[in-house]
Amino acid sequence: MTVQRLDGSTFIQMVLSGAYHLSNNAEKIDALNVFPVPDGDTGTNMNLSMTSGANEVKKLNSNDISEVANSFAKGLLMGARGNSGVILSQIFRGFSKGMGKKEVLTPEDLAEAFESGVTTAYKAVIKPVEGTILTVAREAAEEASRVAGTEKDVIALMEKVLSAAKASLKQTPELLPVLKEVGVVDSGGQGLVTIYEGFLAALKGEELPAVDSDIDMEDMVSAEHHKITQDFMDTSEIVFGYCTEFMVKFEEDKLADHSFSEEEFRNELSEHGDSLLVVSDDDVVKVHIHAEYPGTALTIGQKYGSLINMKIENMREQHTAIVGERSKEEKAKEKAEYGIVTVAMGSGLKNLMESLGATVVIEGGQTMNPSTQDITEAIQQANAKKVLVLPNNKNILMAADQAAELAECQVEVVPTKTIPQGISAMLAFHPEADIKENKEAMAEAGKQVKTGQITYAVRDTQIDGLTIENGNFMGILDGKIESSNKDRLETVKSLLEQMIDGEDEILTILQGEDAEDREVEELIKYIEETYEEIEVEHHKGSQPIYSYIFSVE
Repeated sequence: MTVQRLDGSTFIQMVLSGAYHLSNNAEKIDALNVFPVPDGDTGTNMNLSMTSGANEVKKLNSNDISEVANSFAKGLLMGARGNSGVILSQIFRGFSKGMGKKEVLTPEDLAEAFESGVTTAYKAVIKPVEGTILTVAREAAEEASRVAGTEKDVIALMEKVLSAAKASLKQTPELLPVLKEVGVVDSGGQGLVTIYEGFLAALKGEELPAVDSDIDMEDMVSAEHHKITQDFMDTSEIVFGYCTEFMVKFEEDKLADHSFSEEEFRNELSEHGDSLLVVSDDDVVKVHIHAEYPGTALTIGQKYGSLINMKIENMREQHTAIVGERSKEEKAKEKAEYGIVTVAMGSGLKNLMESLGATVVIEGGQTMNPSTQDITEAIQQANAKKVLVLPNNKNILMAADQAAELAECQVEVVPTKTIPQGISAMLAFHPEADIKENKEAMAEAGKQVKTGQITYAVRDTQIDGLTIENGNFMGILDGKIESSNKDRLETVKSLLEQMIDGEDEILTILQGEDAEDREVEELIKYIEETYEEIEVEHHKGSQPIYSYIFSVE
């Protein structure tokens, strides 16, 4: 079989197949994270981003490929999560632009679209790094351009694109030493290869494992999908009215009575709602579901442990607000001069940020990067003439930048990469200063802080000359793993020894949800005895993943 022209209907099937294949492999891609921390989320971010794009094209019944590609790019943009999701959105944004208004594509047109996608993606990254998804996309596109002049079959061209992408992925450890050291290929590149595999399977009419060309994308919809589609539906059409999110922290006594299987858990929950997302590791399972009776979903989860990080939103009321059926009082609300949007995970951190002056706190961070859409809506919610956005995570910076470009008000992104940087930046805000001056002052304040984090390893690994065993605790200083030990308190002591020097004055402890008060008391006593000149502040952050976050300045 040969395909000389690629039309819109075929491209829709390619997108759905690519999204489905990525969804099936998201956990494997997550596991390629360089750091062995329990927050490897490239696969999850790419999956949620890709699903948002797929949901857009699924609405279409068009044979015009430029229309389909444009809708796909729009969905990816608004659903983009994390750096990997943002870069993916840029690849297909350029892909869409590269084909112009063509209704069908020849192999040569398709090659030009791939090249355009790469150009756009590289421009979106301030300091492109080779050995990443960018390299895989570029070398695949270069191969497409090389053969496009003589290749008259779209399928044959896509085969060569996929082959080049796989070869490029295999070489990523040679370009990025840290990948070679840890023994993995680039996770973002692997995600792109997975998408291209889905594309080719759809072109050839072959089914991927468990793939169904009529797949209901709602089954793997991202948490933001209900927000994106609000304007296209009537409130009465909402069947499952409550957006329900929660985590279950596994407990041994409950697991003894009910052994946990993610697949069985997902199947049981699917009977009580839609837009279901289930992600688990050895300690917790995270759930997103649209349900009519949220309590039922929570009860099912409680069979395996204790409920944490619960959030339930009435989507019918939310929809009414979004489509403009707000009260006159809300409509008449005047815009404030300044608004501050920041990102934090954990009820304690949220309260702390609000006490420092944050207008809107987006719940997110590692494992749950807010999308461009989430940040855009938070900017709108801030209802201000000028808005400062603090991502507090390097993996959210690009989504924040995209949201700033989409905003109707004046927005500046303060490039904070950690919660301590965000807190320090908040303290430097001056309501009388110009927004550019505030950005510079807040960014500089963030740079003056040292950030320490305590988490645990999810696999054995060696990195930067350090041998780390699965389950051991790790001390991370400004993004680099500096210590590892079976004992958490010993790991903390080792980390603090490397963090604190003679010029430091204040140490702030942000207590995670799994850190016991007794241990914190022992830790504070140790710090006061060991570092007599240091003033200690303590807050219950209740953040997941990280038992402790330390700020030293």
